[in-house]
Amino acid sequence: MQAKTDLFPPDLARLAEVAKALGHPARLAILQTLAARGTCVCGELVSELPLAQATVSQHLKALKTAGLVRGEVDGPRSCYCVDAPALRALSADLGAFLDPVLDALPAANCDDDCC
Repeated sequence: MQAKTDLFPPDLARLAEVAKALGHPARLAILQTLAARGTCVCGELVSELPLAQATVSQHLKALKTAGLVRGEVDGPRSCYCVDAPALRALSADLGAFLDPVLDALPAANCDDDCC
């Protein structure tokens, strides 16, 4: 059976997949924290977030699956860092998507009669 996402161009499907991974404030906070560190973070990430260890692990897994972070698990120790090339590619992809959308908007915003 064909998935509905298969009906769209692969670049849009991939962008939507990554956007979904970014669709939680905890994941955005994790990315900010990892980026601010500029190095791999091992374990202490949990102490910087108002979340349980298991919850942080689930969010890290989603970010890793989306290709935005890299990480290794070595027994009870886990280390993660931002995948900078992937994040830069995402920024470029979002720009390539949004620029023509924004260019197509009329100069005037919707007025009260519109919606």
